[in-house]
Amino acid sequence: MPGIDKLPIEETLEDSPQTRSLLGVFEEDAAAISNYINQLFQAMHRIYDAQNELSAATHLTSKLLKEYEKQRFPLGGDDEVMTSTLQQFAKVIDELSSCHAVLSTQLADAMMFPITQFKERELKEILTLKEVFQIASNDHDAAITRYSRLSKRRENEKIKAEVTEDVYTSRKKQHQTMMHYFCALNTLQYKKKIAMLEPLLGYMQAQISFFKMGSENLTEQLEEFLTNIGTSVQNVRREMECEVENMQQTIEDLEIASDPLYLPDPDPTKFPVHRNLTRKAGYLNARNKTGLVSSSWERQFYFTQGGNLMSQARGDVAGGLVMDIDNCSVMAVDCEDRRYCFQITSFDGKKSSILQAESKKDYEEWICTINNISKQIYLSENPEEIAARVNQSALEAVTPSPSFQQRHESMRPTVQSRPPAARTSSTGSLGSESAALSALSLDSLVAPDTPIQFDIISPVSEDLPGQAKSSGQSGRRTNPFGESGGSKSETEDSILHQLFIVRFLGSMEVKSDESPDVVYETMRQILAARAIHNIFRMTESHLLVTCDCLKLIDPQTQVTRLRFPLPNVVLYATHQENKRLFGFVLRTSGGRVESRQTSVCYIFESNNEGEKICDSVGLAKQIAFHAELDRKASEKQKEIDRVKEKQQKELNKQKQIEKDLEEQSRLIAASSRSNQSSGEGQFVVLSSSQSEDSDLGEDGKKKRESEA
Repeated sequence: MPGIDKLPIEETLEDSPQTRSLLGVFEEDAAAISNYINQLFQAMHRIYDAQNELSAATHLTSKLLKEYEKQRFPLGGDDEVMTSTLQQFAKVIDELSSCHAVLSTQLADAMMFPITQFKERELKEILTLKEVFQIASNDHDAAITRYSRLSKRRENEKIKAEVTEDVYTSRKKQHQTMMHYFCALNTLQYKKKIAMLEPLLGYMQAQISFFKMGSENLTEQLEEFLTNIGTSVQNVRREMECEVENMQQTIEDLEIASDPLYLPDPDPTKFPVHRNLTRKAGYLNARNKTGLVSSSWERQFYFTQGGNLMSQARGDVAGGLVMDIDNCSVMAVDCEDRRYCFQITSFDGKKSSILQAESKKDYEEWICTINNISKQIYLSENPEEIAARVNQSALEAVTPSPSFQQRHESMRPTVQSRPPAARTSSTGSLGSESAALSALSLDSLVAPDTPIQFDIISPVSEDLPGQAKSSGQSGRRTNPFGESGGSKSETEDSILHQLFIVRFLGSMEVKSDESPDVVYETMRQILAARAIHNIFRMTESHLLVTCDCLKLIDPQTQVTRLRFPLPNVVLYATHQENKRLFGFVLRTSGGRVESRQTSVCYIFESNNEGEKICDSVGLAKQIAFHAELDRKASEKQKEIDRVKEKQQKELNKQKQIEKDLEEQSRLIAASSRSNQSSGEGQFVVLSSSQSEDSDLGEDGKKKRESEA
């Protein structure tokens, strides 16, 4: 049997979002098991009902055959041979009926009983524990909320003792319920195998015993297989029993060890404050302003990641960025309605957050940890040792700072000592800056040693002297809605105009543009590069999709930052899981090697509109394709019309020539008839006239012809 996935019982007291997320996976698995077992139970119940019906029908047939001799048919006489034959059949069928009855009993005991027990007892136990755990979790959250609302100025020892006892009781109840719930879910992974294998094993053994008299050879072939299955079931049962004993022992040990931690504010003498931490995680209450004076508090799970403070709500898959705490200011604050509060202010003073810790120990540890991260101790090789050296400054951060401006000025020189993490640079090399990042490169999709561009060059910089404009940028102001004043916009005639809010993550050159895997791999490398270099700032733009091109427009100045011709966009895709990420591949001429086409993949983040943007780009390409087909058809029709017009002119010219020839032939024929009727005298006259005509010239000839 393969290894069994298990829920960590040791992490039940921490109750982190990761543990809850893993619990959700096990709960989904339990629901899937319950659904499948119900379907399997119905199928096996049909077999059992059919076997009972077959047994009853066989017995009825045998009974009817025995009663044949008692029947009195009007046209039939006594037939002793028929009667004795049917009696023999009745005896054999009666024996078969007995075998079928034994088979029905074996199916009920070996097949239906195990799966019914698992369905009615084990699965219902899981549902019951789930409901009890949910109630305990809700009671603990309510108790924590009441404890957090204890007034600092008007302390009532009786109320405080009641609330503290309530927190202790609810937390202990939640912990114990959660551990037993985890134990049941872990045990379910074993029991589901037994619940499916035991009924099948019982069914096969009952069938073999039924057909054993006539199928000895078949029995010999199945005996080894069934023996192995039986051995496997026994092994799983023994392993389950051993694991259950271990989990029960773990629960007992954790209950004893975790008893002091049930209190929300443990004794600092037993649990000293760690002031040298550079990483911290736990639940905090964050204050959110709801008005000029009023505010609300929200409880979330906070943790530090590098130089960032992250938060994660219960049920979320991943955390979100709260604040960049490099060179930040942290100080204790005195809130009127809450205890253990501290304030974090960013380096530039534009962003601040007020948080409340659960206990004084967490309160001091959070302040010391953020203060250590603010001094960038986490970037050193041995952060705990360096943090111990500056322990005095960390202790000073626990008390309120006299002025934010003083801390702001005192921290400003530390910016120059920061490592070149490419936070303000526009590009970063995968091959030279980070060995870990270069290991992520796949030569089959991405060009090796290609740089990643993390930002868009602003068009304002194009006015600087000595700086050439980029081939893909334009400094002309553009109205994305096609309502320009003096000159007509190049996208005004476009059928499609769709505007989206996007944030540029990065771009890099790629080798291939034939598969969406290129876009997925580029997304992975750019996100990994941002994580390694601690780059979290993104440039927000408006993406305008038309039938001619894609434009990145500055949302404030309406200046076109980048323009991508639509025919050059050869591939576009959305991330399979995160629909906020999308990208497209642009095929351009030139690159690192001259006279060669290159492909560059651009990656963006949207507001859950990745699929809409890809659909819009696909629609634009379809419209452009059909417009191109219509244009070619129109040009072809014009060419056909020109050819027809030319042929018509040639035909008219030919008809005119034929008409002239016919007229000349008619005149010659008329002249011949006139000569024959006039005789010889007339011939002399005509001869003289012809001589005169030769003297008169061409005009005289025409005149003579007209008179004739």
